[in-house]
Amino acid sequence: MAEQLPRPGKVVAVHLNYASRAAQRGRTPSQPSYFLKPSSSLAESDGTVERPAGTELLGFEGEVAIVIGTAARRVAPADGWRHVAAVTAANDLGLYDLRTADRGSNLRSKGGDGFTPLGPRLIDAADVDPAALRVRTWRNGELVQDDDTSHLLFDLGRLVADLSQLLTLEPGDVILTGTPAGASVAVPGDVLEVEVDAPTAPGAPTSGRLRTTVVEGDVPFGDFGAAPSIDDEQRAEAWGSREAAGLAPGFELAPELRAALLSVSTATLSSQLRKRGYDDVAIEGVHGVVPGRRMVGRARTLRFVPYRPDLHAAHGGGFTTHKRAFDTLRAGEVLVMEARGELGTGTVGDILALRAQRLGAAGIVTDGGVRDTAAVAAIDIPTFAAGSHPAVLGRRHVPWDADITISCGGAAVQPGDVIVGDDDGVIVIPAALAVEVARDAVEQEREEAFIAEQVAAGASVEGLYPMNAEWRRRYGSWQS
Repeated sequence: MAEQLPRPGKVVAVHLNYASRAAQRGRTPSQPSYFLKPSSSLAESDGTVERPAGTELLGFEGEVAIVIGTAARRVAPADGWRHVAAVTAANDLGLYDLRTADRGSNLRSKGGDGFTPLGPRLIDAADVDPAALRVRTWRNGELVQDDDTSHLLFDLGRLVADLSQLLTLEPGDVILTGTPAGASVAVPGDVLEVEVDAPTAPGAPTSGRLRTTVVEGDVPFGDFGAAPSIDDEQRAEAWGSREAAGLAPGFELAPELRAALLSVSTATLSSQLRKRGYDDVAIEGVHGVVPGRRMVGRARTLRFVPYRPDLHAAHGGGFTTHKRAFDTLRAGEVLVMEARGELGTGTVGDILALRAQRLGAAGIVTDGGVRDTAAVAAIDIPTFAAGSHPAVLGRRHVPWDADITISCGGAAVQPGDVIVGDDDGVIVIPAALAVEVARDAVEQEREEAFIAEQVAAGASVEGLYPMNAEWRRRYGSWQS
């Protein structure tokens, strides 16, 4: 490196820290979590990294690396940045093939020789705003990552403070602060480049391009340790999507499926689900804030626990799980909130509803209350709640976790389920059933339109509802 780093005693890496990456992963942490990388994994710019023989998924992640300048122990978040001497570029390389060998610790998957290139230059921390650092990554000259630290879930000073609660951060220690969306897989022959800069700071200081070339290893793993192991789920996660990994697409709420679900009632969908053994898929007790609005989307989930002063002190302030869940919604998603049927407070108000609408979310569902009801009603996003209440969230709830299986209005809801709402209420459809349920619901309503037409003309419902063989024959003629 142009400015040689002292060999750090510790290299600490953050798991998830960019809103874009959390959205891509489909989970948003309420607090930062970490893993250690050995200092032997460090490498300089313009070097090579080996993809070991017999492996497939060498992942790359461009990151902002911060270098500790003065020892930090039990410092406050507001003081954390003062202990940082410099920032530079990092590439947090890792083998998805070895994640099953040490999931959580990441020692083998992330700790290989050359798996932590840093550099090539240091940027003086005193010259930059820690919330205005940009990180970009190129693969073979194509820009694949581009984000900045204003979009961090946990700011840089907070990371220093959090780690210092338990361990002393010493001069030279390095913290890798997370990667944005766009991280993917490199193959032998690829050239990876990462640059960190501060484009709004005087002189626009930069780390320069950290360049690493991937080469193929020729020494296979022995049979005296865990062998590389991957599946399609790992491939999709490593590449960023099933499509990028060359796999058949997973379930998507395609426009034609969305249109079919919007064309039928939740009553019809409930009937179709009951035929398949699903009797408890209605979210009980919720109604649209604005009658007549229909909703179809994929579920994101959020859970509250009952208010308790110590829990609220730890989880109820700042950029909470509640706010992060709204802030990371993607187009077409419905945020479903578990509020235990508690109606003594609001779980969503006008500001967060507006944020969801601006992000293109398809709707909001809570088995708790909504506040700012008139303002929420004026925002163009379907919102379904169990009632209204003027009090703020913290009166009865603590935001706890997101993107997990929850219970809302007595119904189990998993991230990715299909959520449909209308004036009758809200239905949860397991994604694997959505296509066939929609198809059969459309046919059911076509049949019911025929039956209603006959009843309106004076026919008895006997033999008609449900249709016997003769009425089936007439129905066939009616359709043609």
